[in-house]
Amino acid sequence: MVLHHGATFDSHFPVTGEVVGTYPIHEASEVNEAVAAARVVSPAWQKLGFVGRRKVLIAWSSLIMDRVDEITELISRETGKPVSDAKLETSLAIAHLGWASRHAQEVMRTSHRSPGPIMANMSATVERSPLGVIGVIGPWNYPIFTPMGSIAYSLAAGNTVVFKPSEFTPGVGMWLAKTFSEIAPFEHIFTCITGLGDTGKALCESGVDKLAFTGSTRTAKIVAATCATTMTPVVLECGGKDPVIVASDADIKRAVDATIWSAMSNAGQTCIGAERVYVDEKVADKFIAGMVEAAKKIHPGAPGVGNYGPATMPKQLDIIESHIKDAIAKGGTAVFGGAESVKKPYVEPVILVDVPEDSTAVREETFGPTIVINRVKDMNEAIELSNASKYGLGASIWSKRHGKKIASQLKCGMVAINSVISFAAIASVPFGGVKDSGYGRIHGPEGILEFTYPRTVIRARFQIPIAFTSFKRTDGNDKLIIILTKLLKGRFG
Repeated sequence: MVLHHGATFDSHFPVTGEVVGTYPIHEASEVNEAVAAARVVSPAWQKLGFVGRRKVLIAWSSLIMDRVDEITELISRETGKPVSDAKLETSLAIAHLGWASRHAQEVMRTSHRSPGPIMANMSATVERSPLGVIGVIGPWNYPIFTPMGSIAYSLAAGNTVVFKPSEFTPGVGMWLAKTFSEIAPFEHIFTCITGLGDTGKALCESGVDKLAFTGSTRTAKIVAATCATTMTPVVLECGGKDPVIVASDADIKRAVDATIWSAMSNAGQTCIGAERVYVDEKVADKFIAGMVEAAKKIHPGAPGVGNYGPATMPKQLDIIESHIKDAIAKGGTAVFGGAESVKKPYVEPVILVDVPEDSTAVREETFGPTIVINRVKDMNEAIELSNASKYGLGASIWSKRHGKKIASQLKCGMVAINSVISFAAIASVPFGGVKDSGYGRIHGPEGILEFTYPRTVIRARFQIPIAFTSFKRTDGNDKLIIILTKLLKGRFG
């Protein structure tokens, strides 16, 4: 725990504005202190080995499960989401923690490589080593699930971690650090610092060995530029404008049920949630009618009242309203709801159809319970429009026969066929995007390797009479190298 005697800030219950908790604004000196402490204990955490770290992380997982009601209530209070959604999020976070701790050793096992015929006397291996100290900056929309994708995989790989949660959900971050400290073999393995933007900036400049950030693309660019000054590598998980493609052979009933949930759950505040739909014109009317009927049955409200909660970040309400207005002004039609659906702190469901592709409602991340549905003449057009976005995070495809073919043509990091966001729940697959949706991966083997570096080790098993790497190399040696190169046609590996 970082000692603090300075300024503080409050987190609030988005429904009423009531103060949930008061937390320190850690200054740069305190952030540097936390990183330095994490670096001191890093060798000891690595020395525990995979088995020792697994025991610690499984114990943490069990502790979180035992106190699931406690953490889900806190998540609900700080975000405004239903407790049920907070429980689902926490369950997924626990699953990733368990997977990372159980598979790190296998993923990081030393690999043996072929040295090739010319270097046949050599043993070639590649080892994987933890980077050291990882900085994690987490988001507010999924305050336990999303950062756990970096925290768990970093810890399992042998790194220590300094975590800065969003200023909207600092309590969740502090709770995670507190529970970890209860089972930790020693201090400073996993530390939480809290604060506003300057605290995050200080973490970027602190000299951590890698920084994992989740948030908007705009902020991600600032984070990357800041980290570049100290050559700190980054993992960036940014926004999305995720498309849903509905083919003529889709199960429309299931597509409607899943898409409305993907678009509206968590008040639409899901980076991999549905934001735009491209539906084959042959089934478009049926799909749109189904979406409207489904929207009639859901409504926002306080936890325990609504199907989803308020906008956690108040300033997002203006963005949502502006996107709706722009869609209509450019010729789109609101078939359910409209600009009047923004009723602070809530936004009621909004369905927009036939919205021009140059509208902000199609181009920019709305991050609200709205969905754009546009008709297409065929799947080629759907693919083209899906790929036209500057984002490339996730996608969902609904087709009984052509899902894989469509998926292979999409420029994004993750695709769910006849399901939505399922890739987030499967711990063995990587999570991340391309283009303005970021780079690097969390989850799966790739998520473990993301927080390691490869070290090549070459060992001479026996000496050969020809000295290639010596000032004693002769003209005859050079001729032999050329002869072998020609014979092998450059295939040395």
